[in-house]
Amino acid sequence: MATKQAQARPGADGAPARRGRGRPRDEAARQRILEAALKLLEDTSFAEITIESIAARARVGKATVYRWWPNKAAVVIEAFREAFAPQLPFPETGSFRDDIKAQVRSFARVLSGGAGRMLSEFIVAARTDPDVAHAFRTLWSDVRRGEARRVLTRHQERGQMRRDVDPDLVLDALYGPLYFRLLAKNEQPGPKYAEALVDLLLPSIASD
Repeated sequence: MATKQAQARPGADGAPARRGRGRPRDEAARQRILEAALKLLEDTSFAEITIESIAARARVGKATVYRWWPNKAAVVIEAFREAFAPQLPFPETGSFRDDIKAQVRSFARVLSGGAGRMLSEFIVAARTDPDVAHAFRTLWSDVRRGEARRVLTRHQERGQMRRDVDPDLVLDALYGPLYFRLLAKNEQPGPKYAEALVDLLLPSIASD
């Protein structure tokens, strides 16, 4: 005799899957929210965006946005990351010089486009808004810096970068001037500037 109680469907490992609390995530809605946040960021300033405007553009309720993100900064910066991080892979070709040049050149190119204006707005807002500071650090800068640090460490292990050099100091020296040129001088760094920067720095950090 069939029981009225629904049987739990097995999970990927064959064990009964646990039913999560609340409604399951609607991935289509989540993607619409990210796309809406990025489109708003392209069309207006970060300061003018609200959770209400994101929800309206994504055709969802505010509660749906808050189900995945705690505030505006989190959803907008995640949307930014999803759009631009794929344009900034840190290559590992085996050549220390080529890898560093390619990555810094790619970052300079991204900063010279619309993403540069967006990053500038995040950084300015982060100085006075703890939510923006936290989202920018955890969703963007810490992730990007961690990936770059791992690549530099591997180059050290291969003997291509001096072992007595602090990878974090190298990252400051590589990316600091790009941010300075963008934020303080209000100029686009550009690939040629990036290459000149790497050529200046590499002799002091590369192994002989």
